[in-house]
Amino acid sequence: MPKLGVNIDHIATLREVRHGKEPQPVFAALICEANGADSIVVHLREDRRHIKETDLYLLKKVIKTKLNLEMSLAKDIVKIASRVKPDQATLVPERRQELTTEGGLDLISNFRKVKETVKILNSEGINVSLFIDPDKRQIDMAKKLSVNMIELHTGRYAEAKNIKEQDRYYNEILESANYASSLGMVVNAGHGLDYYNVSRIAKIKVIEELNIGYSIVCRAVIVGLACAVKEMKALIQ
Repeated sequence: MPKLGVNIDHIATLREVRHGKEPQPVFAALICEANGADSIVVHLREDRRHIKETDLYLLKKVIKTKLNLEMSLAKDIVKIASRVKPDQATLVPERRQELTTEGGLDLISNFRKVKETVKILNSEGINVSLFIDPDKRQIDMAKKLSVNMIELHTGRYAEAKNIKEQDRYYNEILESANYASSLGMVVNAGHGLDYYNVSRIAKIKVIEELNIGYSIVCRAVIVGLACAVKEMKALIQ
């Protein structure tokens, strides 16, 4: 059964609505860990729209499981990651205009920049994962980059308008996950997964971790964060 990584970006989003001090992501992280989260995920975006550097340093100090930093290839972000030294860095594409990450990182067009970033992070003892679309060409490029971990983008599956469409995107994820695993890679998955669509993805045997954030924070508004994490953990198990 896959592990659960909880993305707490939107705890910080609530704080930033009024540029206040509450809620604090570090407290949310502790609640998530106490209720079944196997890792804590945050995305330090270039525009700092939610998570800030101060959050990152605090999280690194208190987290007992694993800190997974989602990050772009921007040089200043790479420098911060090198100082903080999260347990894992997940390289993702980033555009200022997007509401959330809209797809996987294109390793073909960004090969040299990704290679350089991976080299820097690895030299700091940081394990690197690449957030990519479920596409064999991207997986092959990840292998060429000597990266041992990928995260498959599940957004199109999550946003499918009907069962037929969902089946098609599920099969893409299944085939890609099995292919990457056959190459000896650790396979994680995430983006857009919620309490209604996660079970099917969780049953893919080779997927080792699911990273989920927005739906858990939304659920937490109704039932509380501890309960929301427990419910998601139960679903994926």
